Amino acid sequence: MMFTPSIAVLVVWLVARRHGLRFRELARDTGLGLGPRKRRTVAVGLALWLGVPVFVAVTVLASAALGLYRLDLTGFSLFKESLAEMPVGDSGLAPTVVIGIMLGSLLFNPLINAVPSLGEEWGWRGWLLPRLLPHGQLVAIVVSGVSWGVWHAPLTLLGYNYAQLGAWAALMFVPFCVLFGAVLAWTRLVTGSVWPAVIGHGALNGSSFLVILLGAAGQTPNLAIVGPIGVVGLALLGLGVAVLYGGRRLRGHRRPGAVAAEPVGGTVEVQVGGPALNG
Repeated sequence: MMFTPSIAVLVVWLVARRHGLRFRELARDTGLGLGPRKRRTVAVGLALWLGVPVFVAVTVLASAALGLYRLDLTGFSLFKESLAEMPVGDSGLAPTVVIGIMLGSLLFNPLINAVPSLGEEWGWRGWLLPRLLPHGQLVAIVVSGVSWGVWHAPLTLLGYNYAQLGAWAALMFVPFCVLFGAVLAWTRLVTGSVWPAVIGHGALNGSSFLVILLGAAGQTPNLAIVGPIGVVGLALLGLGVAVLYGGRRLRGHRRPGAVAAEPVGGTVEVQVGGPALNG
């Protein structure tokens, strides 16, 4: 399922190819390169690689500080309790070994998850976001984020993420996708590359297990409230988005063929495709 946005991009390209759009141009326009400032792209990617797991951990700690969640940072009892329901529970490995493996994997999970994350990000931040920017940055970020959230509805309606909410789960995930999508959109605008967004997306998917790993046994965390995708995470993401965009009015499209954005100092231009691709 994670590859369907990229499949959609390829379908659009197959249509646009009849009008002379080469794949090299598609790759450039959708951010598959490292952008005009490669060092900046690498630095932003590394910041998300390390920063997103820290964000997830902070949401867990903040949830505990608010009395919404109980921690067990020494025994990891909630995770041990859950092992019996997981395939790894029959592996013969001691729980402490499994915990060590999972903690160690935090550093490598963004890379491991980069392939499926690219399947989404090439569509959402690579292709869709720049083509919505002529309507203004705010519109582009919100619409692409809402689209991303609604696209998850088949999973959330099956109980993924928010099992306690029933059908409301599909609606609950949309604000998170808008806010976290705004962070990923910032990386796309400031670097001209989709790769930092891929790393950030992969880092989130690869560190979400911390909500279970760090908890005390005898509780079922309500992910609509605690952790990165709950109310606590939304509040912290909102603050982060405000800092990234610096409280400036989000500006939109100024001239055909380029999108200007000033989320941090200076102007960054992300080149987009011509009329054939936009069609």
